[in-house]
Amino acid sequence: MPIRPLDRRSPLPLWAQLEQDLRARLEAGEFAESFPTDLELTETYEVSRHTVREAVRHLNKTGVLKRERGRGTVVNRSEFEQSLGTLYSLFQSVESAGVEQTSEVLRCEVVTDSVAAGHLELDDDAKLVLLERVRLAGGAPLAVDRAWLPHAIAAPLLTVDWTHTALYAELANADAPVPNQGWERLTPIVPAPSDRSRLGLRKGDAAFFLERLGCRDQVPIEWRTTIIRGDRYRFVTDWSAGSRSELRPSAHEPI
Repeated sequence: MPIRPLDRRSPLPLWAQLEQDLRARLEAGEFAESFPTDLELTETYEVSRHTVREAVRHLNKTGVLKRERGRGTVVNRSEFEQSLGTLYSLFQSVESAGVEQTSEVLRCEVVTDSVAAGHLELDDDAKLVLLERVRLAGGAPLAVDRAWLPHAIAAPLLTVDWTHTALYAELANADAPVPNQGWERLTPIVPAPSDRSRLGLRKGDAAFFLERLGCRDQVPIEWRTTIIRGDRYRFVTDWSAGSRSELRPSAHEPI
């Protein structure tokens, strides 16, 4: 991709123009082997080191680049990508990329949980099945996944070997209802120390926090929270002219 000369007469600061051009080059697949040093960028774009550092700082801030000890600035290429607005399985997302997805079970037991029960429209003391797993992709931690389901439909899941399988597949195997609608909420967070350790993240590293209510024909059957490594997974959405999207009030439940 040809380098776009920076316009010194533009009201847009040089660092912002440089950031835009670097972002376009990254999206075009450049810098697969390594990202240029600050000195190389100053010489290529004929700008000051301050301009380069400001552009790179913003690319770091937005997660496009990251600094690694001993390697300097590198491209933060997510390994897996998932479309928003669709019913999907993390297991299938990973395996469709040609990588084996396995799980380490932390808990698979009968519990009570008033928060989860509330989402499932059950009494606070209703019996639930909690499936808590560390999800691995290619043997490396990807997510900490917690799913609560009504005991009445999920009891057969207590004896499942979760090493290499998916929750929805096992629900179907047990002739239990499988979600066909619902909602998700995605929030950036800094995980708690215990989950950070499970995911192999450093102190201060951010991750995605995903909340999901899965329903079968408008009947809630799954409340799930998942903490996903942001450096290995990203979410995308498609759009088209004329389609409508709007902000809605923040609340305990989306409306």
